[in-house]
Amino acid sequence: MTPTELLAAGPTTQSEALASGEVTSRQLTEASLEAIRVADLAINASVAVYSDQALAAADEADRRRAAGELGPLLGIPIAVKDDMDIGGTVTGKGSNAMSRPAADDTELVAAMRSAGMVIVAKSALPELAIFGFTESDAHGITRNPRHLGHTPGGSSGGSAALVASGAVGIATASDGAGSIRIPAACCGLVGFKPTQGSMPSSGGWHDLSTQGCVAAAVADSALFLDAFGSFDSSLSEAAVTDPAPLRIGLSFSAAAATKPSPLDPRIRAALLETAETLRAAGHTVVEVEIPYKLDSKALTVRYLAGITEAADGTDDPSLLERRTKAIVRLGRPFGRRAVAWAKRQGAAFGDGLHDSLGVDVLLTPVMSGPAVPVEHWRGKGGLATVLSMNAFYPYTAQWNHAGVPAVSMPAGSTVDGLPLAVQLIARTGDDARLMSLAGQLEAAR
Repeated sequence: MTPTELLAAGPTTQSEALASGEVTSRQLTEASLEAIRVADLAINASVAVYSDQALAAADEADRRRAAGELGPLLGIPIAVKDDMDIGGTVTGKGSNAMSRPAADDTELVAAMRSAGMVIVAKSALPELAIFGFTESDAHGITRNPRHLGHTPGGSSGGSAALVASGAVGIATASDGAGSIRIPAACCGLVGFKPTQGSMPSSGGWHDLSTQGCVAAAVADSALFLDAFGSFDSSLSEAAVTDPAPLRIGLSFSAAAATKPSPLDPRIRAALLETAETLRAAGHTVVEVEIPYKLDSKALTVRYLAGITEAADGTDDPSLLERRTKAIVRLGRPFGRRAVAWAKRQGAAFGDGLHDSLGVDVLLTPVMSGPAVPVEHWRGKGGLATVLSMNAFYPYTAQWNHAGVPAVSMPAGSTVDGLPLAVQLIARTGDDARLMSLAGQLEAAR
């Protein structure tokens, strides 16, 4: 493969090519930098490109390999979502309100550097990672490389767009209400949200948010999570090992604050087809109703209070977007006691849910339809945007609230090329079994 072809092949294949001497990290990095330059002309997905630093890091990775080091991520290019600190640079968080350079690398970035990964760019996100689309006053509109008139989702939209364009094989992503899974679904990628507390640099929005990645393949996601997370067993081994027969609960239940958007018939068909694929693999699939009561809906307190806290931590809150300021005001009433109550409610919702439904894994939509057009929410106020997003994305945030692992899996595409996706959700700490099921589903397709 050429270096450009290897970029799209993902980090597992890249690692094999680096180990065999088929390619060098410098060659991969040069190809990635050029691919980002070209892709950004259409998709506007990176907020900074680190050409000189990346090439220096690639040369160091090549030196380490020549000296006998064999790390699986050594020399692999990666884009970093602009919500994590890289020392000496501004962590923009999609906002004009940020201006001071970070003093140090955040824990996950430092770990990636230690592993020899090559940071080529920072990827775009909506302001303070609030929205399920990637558009901001600070950076403009980020577009979906699979369909330029549509959003790549959010808030990890820049990361998903770069991976889907083939400019990098993997990018970091964070998920506080669906922000790994929604962009993965919009762009036809794998988006695995691990159990809360398993990845470094997580914990934003009062422990709703966790770090992870977006990639084109299950094995690539497992490789990254294994390298930096804390799990009971190897996710990489699980990704290539079929699970024992499972009981899977197919659910169309939606957790919207008001009325959920109608489920697109193409999403429903993708779910039913996935259910049949899983039955053919030896699993039992039954339809279940998920009880979304007050305990599940208390996540709104953590979400709004977390946004308010994040806004107060910016360098100049007066420069926040008008819509963001309106959402910040919604979170002002929620103090520490309310947040503590909401966290207890999240634990109560997640604990025992699968057992009460008699299933090992849940199968649900990721969103109500394929990716929406860009500027779909343009001009809406703060509350109207939150409610409208919640209606279209009523299938993801509750699993952050519960702290359980969940993964968005590609499930075909529409006739005009928009990706379709489904979601699998496991119990707390059951990341390996979820990864195993995801790998089996990927292989079956």
